[in-house]
Amino acid sequence: MVPERLNWLNSGISRELAGLFTAAGHEIHLVGGSVRDALLERESTDLDYATSARPDQMKPLLGDWADQLFTVGERFGTIGLLRDGVRCEITTFRAETYRPDSRRPEVTFGDSIEADLERRDFTVNAIALQLGSDAPVLVDPFNGVADLATRTLRTPIGPDVSFSDDPLRMVRLFRFMAQLGFYPDRAELDAVARLRERLRTISAERIRDEFSKLVVADGAAPAMSVMVESGLAAEFVPEVPALAMTEDPDHRHKDVLAHSLAVMAKTEPDLVLRLAAVFHDVGKPATRRFEGPKVTFHHHEVVGARMTRRRLRKLRYPNGTVSDVAELVFLHMRAHTFKMGWTDSAVRRYVRDAGELLPRLNQLARCDVTTRSDRRARRIQRQIDELEERIEALRAKEELDAIRPPIDGFDVMDYLAIGPGPTVGAVLEVLLEKRIEQGPYDRAEAFGDVRRWAVEQGLPDPGEPPPDAASEGS
Repeated sequence: MVPERLNWLNSGISRELAGLFTAAGHEIHLVGGSVRDALLERESTDLDYATSARPDQMKPLLGDWADQLFTVGERFGTIGLLRDGVRCEITTFRAETYRPDSRRPEVTFGDSIEADLERRDFTVNAIALQLGSDAPVLVDPFNGVADLATRTLRTPIGPDVSFSDDPLRMVRLFRFMAQLGFYPDRAELDAVARLRERLRTISAERIRDEFSKLVVADGAAPAMSVMVESGLAAEFVPEVPALAMTEDPDHRHKDVLAHSLAVMAKTEPDLVLRLAAVFHDVGKPATRRFEGPKVTFHHHEVVGARMTRRRLRKLRYPNGTVSDVAELVFLHMRAHTFKMGWTDSAVRRYVRDAGELLPRLNQLARCDVTTRSDRRARRIQRQIDELEERIEALRAKEELDAIRPPIDGFDVMDYLAIGPGPTVGAVLEVLLEKRIEQGPYDRAEAFGDVRRWAVEQGLPDPGEPPPDAASEGS
């Protein structure tokens, strides 16, 4: 008997597809996440189907019914479609394996739903709902429903076979742990420890996509911790397990890995912010120095930003993501210097350096406080509160989010009668530095500064500023 909470899956598009396929003599089943999530009473928007029909049999059935067909995955047995604004995929029963030296699956079509479910990653995802009658049938050959009840992640077949067929499943094991809050079975964890080097046959892009889903999940921190313990993290993010430096009570520094995962757990599920939290202290092992009873990590943010950039590039993250995460790592200590007192120029420089990353940087600074001392934690949070208040007060008085000199490079070239080149950049840097240090000033003052700078550099005196300089403000 099918649980009542699955009934909605046998309605709408699913009912229409069931009618089309069964009338033509084919089986069709809902599979994967939609069935799993319905059993867990979670919302799901993914509708994936498995069928006994081959792609060349599906296309005639769906051609007039679907609003649009997508055949890019036809070679692998998948036909995508759009119907009434809903997109879904239908895939022929499959059995696929990976050669030990291959990054691409070898796909063969199967003839039974049981064989198709056998090749799926975990038992909780190897549950199907057979459609086509008033009473749909739950197909669960690997006791996935029982594993849902015990919140266990197991492979339908032995983990050695499953992980050898597709080593990416080892990363997916921890991704589902992070997303569902389930725990891997001991046999699966032991298999990961044995087979982790097989992950090297998987493309960086596929690993990146699974890792990104893990990082933004609610349970990312405990999943990352277990993944480090298994040895798998060392295969594609070795900087993270390297953070597990032994605590040193004599020098009073904490386990940096535990701290980094705690910071990540406190941040919003934003990919850039979460990656920055994971990597923000990766420079500490390389910069750790003992100075008497103290341990120092001088310039770990500089080293860490460089390490972060290198690792994310190897994982093929987009350039914008790499740049943003590395910049947050580089700047993550800046807000904590506010305890020494900040001038207006220091606030301007902080805002200018952070740019569009300012909200993320402030949140990272807040979440970077994991001290057990409530008194110290409150003091640091008050300092960041004060910094944000200073930013808002200064923003109310001047243009703070796009700090620039009152004249641009074209003005400089016209005034000095020069073309593009390093001289223009040097002048603009002087003018920008004055804008940061002293606040807004007008065009006339800017041209006066350019004139003095030119004379000091031995350039010809450009003479009086342009006539319009005195009449225009900043």
